[in-house]
Amino acid sequence: MAGSNGKQKTVRDMILSLGLIGIAAAVIYVFIPHDDSAPDIKTVDYRVELLTARRAASYPVAAPEGLPAGWKATSVRFQADESDAWHLGFQAPGGEYVQIEQSAQKPSEFIDEASQGGEATKQTEEIAGRTWTRYTGGRYDALVYQGDGATTVVAGTGSRAQLTAMAKSLKMA
Repeated sequence: MAGSNGKQKTVRDMILSLGLIGIAAAVIYVFIPHDDSAPDIKTVDYRVELLTARRAASYPVAAPEGLPAGWKATSVRFQADESDAWHLGFQAPGGEYVQIEQSAQKPSEFIDEASQGGEATKQTEEIAGRTWTRYTGGRYDALVYQGDGATTVVAGTGSRAQLTAMAKSLKMA
């Protein structure tokens, strides 16, 4: 019988220890601040990269003009290699992502990469004097325009209206 009394104390001590640890964890959770809101995304200034791309690219480089309030430029890059790749990313109102991708690279490969696996639909749309083809089914929905020596892709998680608004705002120079 002496052995069972020692086991009971050990189990009781373990339960008390677990209870104290649980109370300590609850106190830490309650008193340490934590923010569940989405982080504020830093806006980038893309004017210098745009000027550089427009001087160096073999095609007219697209950038938006007159977007409504709430659009934030979040990423920009120009790769002046053999494909003259231009990228400009935005956080759209509501937190969705919309990007402009342009390149002189082979269109089929470039479109697949920019839309992340999107497939062409039979839907075309006249936007700002250009005929755009809708792509769906990939990670991003996309609008694709082929002309002026490059392929232009407006893609992202944004709504159809947001993609159209971006395509409508593009000025190519």
